Amino acid sequence: MSNQSGAESGLAPGGESIASFAYQHTLISRVQHALHSNPALVPLIVLIASIIVFGALLGTKFFSSFALTLILQQVAIVGIVGAAQSLVILTAGIDLSVGAIMVLSSVIMGQFTFRLGLPPAVAVACGLAVGTFIGFINGWLIARIKLPPFIVTLGMWQIALATNFLYSGNETIRAQEIEASAPLLQFFGQSFSIGGAVFTYGVIFFILLVLLLAYVLRHTAWGRHVYAVGDDPDAAELSGVNSRKVLISVYALSGLICAFAGWVLIGRIGSVSPTSGQSANIESITAVVIGGISLFGGRGSILGMFFGALIVGVFSLGLRLLGADAQWTYLLIGALIIGAVAVDQWIRKVSA
Repeated sequence: MSNQSGAESGLAPGGESIASFAYQHTLISRVQHALHSNPALVPLIVLIASIIVFGALLGTKFFSSFALTLILQQVAIVGIVGAAQSLVILTAGIDLSVGAIMVLSSVIMGQFTFRLGLPPAVAVACGLAVGTFIGFINGWLIARIKLPPFIVTLGMWQIALATNFLYSGNETIRAQEIEASAPLLQFFGQSFSIGGAVFTYGVIFFILLVLLLAYVLRHTAWGRHVYAVGDDPDAAELSGVNSRKVLISVYALSGLICAFAGWVLIGRIGSVSPTSGQSANIESITAVVIGGISLFGGRGSILGMFFGALIVGVFSLGLRLLGADAQWTYLLIGALIIGAVAVDQWIRKVSA
């Protein structure tokens, strides 16, 4: 009996060690664990590498303060919508209605001002309320009625889009009209300069939103509950998390953020157009996936999405300055999306 126990413990009968089965950490496993612990690391590395490559090819043409701040201006709206999409995807859901909510909210702000004659501040508040309400309905249907997020938000996308066109009559409110009587609607399009770099208030809002959500997700109980619900909703319920309330709050907050994106959109294009922002759904998911947020939920960070949005902006501007066909941008971004999902699957093996 003693010999058997000695063999099981890896010791010879005399007590000498005869084998060691300790797990050996290889370089690849260490990298895998590092990426698992810091999901934003991969998009950050890709972002730095792309900046170096385009900087080497274009020189000061790319590294000018104007070019770098132009990237931020171009990705601000996609990044804001991407922040809303990130919250949803962290809960293992998806929101296909984000773009439609954004556009409908902007139309509400414009039409309530010019058709109903409401003060611009009241019209903006109504637009924000509408976006939040649509998000709440999404969350309620998903959390209470247990409908699949894909189906609910796909349906809401069609409803919001149809409402947008029916209410607006496909009418565009021109920039000159807004400038003359409701400049508040264009607030986020106003700009200021710092050392030759031009920033809009929309860019500042985007950066502050990312920092705020990064803090909330990392340092508050609500943020931890979002990750818990996305990782394993049943285990979250057993640990005392009200998954239904978390889901409803996430979708409602997503709707509010999309409504703010609608306000920023007015400032960006100067007008209120019911046909603008049609590709925001796909672009927001692109930023999220490239940013290292897992489509399976429970893993990733808002900072990763921020880097993902910047990667798209760097590729778009860099290739345009090189005179390349716009299709090359789609080709490279498509390759990055597939690569990001492959890396996510590889990283997930750490926790498997």
